[in-house]
Amino acid sequence: MGMAVCDTDTAKGSGRSFRLVCEAGERDLVEAFLGATGHVAEAEPFSPWCRRVTAEPTALGASLAARFGYIHIQDRSSMLPPLLLDPPAGARVLDMCAAPGGKTGFLAQLVGPTGFVLGNEPSPDRLATLRQTLFRESLANTATCSFADLSPQLPAGSFTHILLDPPCSGWGTLDKNPQAAKIWAGDKVAPLVALQRKLLATAAALLAPGGRVLYSTCTTNVAENEDQTRFALDELPLRQIPLAAPAGFVFEAPHRGDVSGVLRVDSAASAAQGFYLALFEKVGGEAHDPDDGVFPGEPVPRAAIAAAGCEPSGLPPGVVRSFGDKAFFLHAGAAWLPAGFRYQGFAVGSFRSRVFRPHGRARLLMGRGGPGLNEEALSRIEALLAGQSLPAGDLPARPGLYWRGLPLGFLTKKGSRALWSDR
Repeated sequence: MGMAVCDTDTAKGSGRSFRLVCEAGERDLVEAFLGATGHVAEAEPFSPWCRRVTAEPTALGASLAARFGYIHIQDRSSMLPPLLLDPPAGARVLDMCAAPGGKTGFLAQLVGPTGFVLGNEPSPDRLATLRQTLFRESLANTATCSFADLSPQLPAGSFTHILLDPPCSGWGTLDKNPQAAKIWAGDKVAPLVALQRKLLATAAALLAPGGRVLYSTCTTNVAENEDQTRFALDELPLRQIPLAAPAGFVFEAPHRGDVSGVLRVDSAASAAQGFYLALFEKVGGEAHDPDDGVFPGEPVPRAAIAAAGCEPSGLPPGVVRSFGDKAFFLHAGAAWLPAGFRYQGFAVGSFRSRVFRPHGRARLLMGRGGPGLNEEALSRIEALLAGQSLPAGDLPARPGLYWRGLPLGFLTKKGSRALWSDR
């Protein structure tokens, strides 16, 4: 029997919710980009990043804002774990069960360019989805790995913040998965409970003293919620941090009398999936004091990146390294990962014969107002995406594509014409 994993990143039906994925100063421009395709949204009361659609003339996921990674469609409840973990700017964060990537991406936004988020996903198929999500949304302060058990891979006390949203029975998503309660009825849920406890113990070990772990599920099952909270408090070096209720939600009372300070989303009253959230802080232990890290791969010279018409200063702190012909950005926060730890950084392009070529979606390398096509309307952008070419004039080989100054990606120049290539 396979373990259930809740994909709560997709909000379905009218009034769906989404998150803006951009710098704070770009929010208005991204909303205008979305509005240019007729999509209108209102602000959610619990975060300045979150919105709810009020007009959706075409599928939100097919909008240009979604295609270029400037929004992430996500259930309202699924936005709460990163917000309630609340890592500060510059924090070092682990997302233990990260795919499909909505929570990982939100964490990356919250910690900012100086912060670092490691997203772990044991399933290879789901790992690919996680990486695609982070890549599409240009979240370069992340890295990804794939381990069923992280405890032998990473030193104790490595992280200041951990998000644990483990596989669960999914009873809070019955509108999307109506068979979940039947599939995971009775004793069938026992393997999930055991796995959740193992992951909680791993999280407690990997936390630095005073570090915090946010435990969340998309189930209403007491055995996976309040019972796990009691396990954490009774068996692990964790103390509870009571959670304040975010605006815009209705919460049920805990389903055990000896558990308080947790949140249970009332699905029907909140127009969201059922969710359970509990926050803990590490008591005692020792922080991991890493040696000076050595990045894997071969260096890609900054001069080679600049020679390709790119602006390296758009990247967060870190380095660009090549692995074969592929070039990846490795965030400075990854330097403390132990030697031999297998992870992947953020893809930025290729490096062949000492020549760097940016990926079409490597918009962090575009800079502001660089050479390219800066469109005021959507028609020419839509034409490019449909496979048509546009006059390129004397633009460089890799000109940028912008909408009213908002960077979208690199174009490919062939002769006197510019084309969009999603690679």
